[in-house]
Amino acid sequence: MRVAFASLFTPGHGSTPARDRTRRLAADLADRGHDVTWLCARWWGGDHATFEEDGIRYRSVVVDPVPAAFAAKLPTAVRRCGPDVVHAVNSPPTAGIAAIVGGRIARAPVVVDWWRDHPDDDPRRYGPLARAADAVTTPSRTTKTRVREHGADGDAVRVVPGSIDADLVASAGVDDRFDAVYSRRLDRHANVETFLLALAELRGRDWTAAVIGDGPERDRIEATASDLRIDDRVSFLGDLPLEERVRIFKGTHVVAATATWETFATELAWALACGCVGLVEYQADSSAHELLEGRERGRLVTSPAELADAIVAVGDLERRTVDHDFDAYDHAAVLDRQLDCYRVVRGDE
Repeated sequence: MRVAFASLFTPGHGSTPARDRTRRLAADLADRGHDVTWLCARWWGGDHATFEEDGIRYRSVVVDPVPAAFAAKLPTAVRRCGPDVVHAVNSPPTAGIAAIVGGRIARAPVVVDWWRDHPDDDPRRYGPLARAADAVTTPSRTTKTRVREHGADGDAVRVVPGSIDADLVASAGVDDRFDAVYSRRLDRHANVETFLLALAELRGRDWTAAVIGDGPERDRIEATASDLRIDDRVSFLGDLPLEERVRIFKGTHVVAATATWETFATELAWALACGCVGLVEYQADSSAHELLEGRERGRLVTSPAELADAIVAVGDLERRTVDHDFDAYDHAAVLDRQLDCYRVVRGDE
């Protein structure tokens, strides 16, 4: 299958969860033998129009990442690719709409992957984009609801979640230094305080905890642990390579997810796949709770006190180092879901 990705930005312009998601999909498609071209702004050195890496053919539509210029040239670039399907992204929406125009000219269906509503976008553009796409994929039902509010037909919106590597989970070692773990970028949405306040309520019990991640809020969060007099029992580990995080997840009984914003709770998915019991604080702008639905090894809470109670309540649950229920989130399984979407819009199914 010839797949044309239409996204102004790539991880080469700077890594973000949305760009990394797109690149993961493009690389996995190439590994499966599909022909993948990414139409984008130039991010590589030199003046050549194309660049190949990991099976992906990047084609420069514009040199500088200017949305208006990219949108103006994108329909012609899509037509020249001769794709079987076009994979666009929702931000910036003018580029997504241009990709749909290009798809119509090339007689190829267009799937728009909708990571989130970006604050820098003109929200008035989202409605036409959501309604015109042949299909929309989202990482969660929370985002699916948002896309339907923009006017998309609910039957045309599919959830294609983030993914994990089940083979890595199965083969990694075990680091059992901790009883509870929090893992996420420490930004203004992290809300680690809920986790720390819950631990402080349990200071009379025997436990050790880890906070994995770095970011602008780290110093303040560490100061909060000190103020709560639990800093001697909470290890701030900073950013860690994935394999090290997996080893910690496999050896830790409880993972807490308390962030106020999560499009897809990737770190939680990894931890649950590693056998952790998931404790999630419900937040209106987070989809983390979706990963716990229907699971015995998980609790939904709404306050630090409830989180503390939940940590105690799940203490008797069996410790595990893998949970095969999450094989459904393996990279290969999630790629199959994306390919199913392509086949449906192409009329192959």
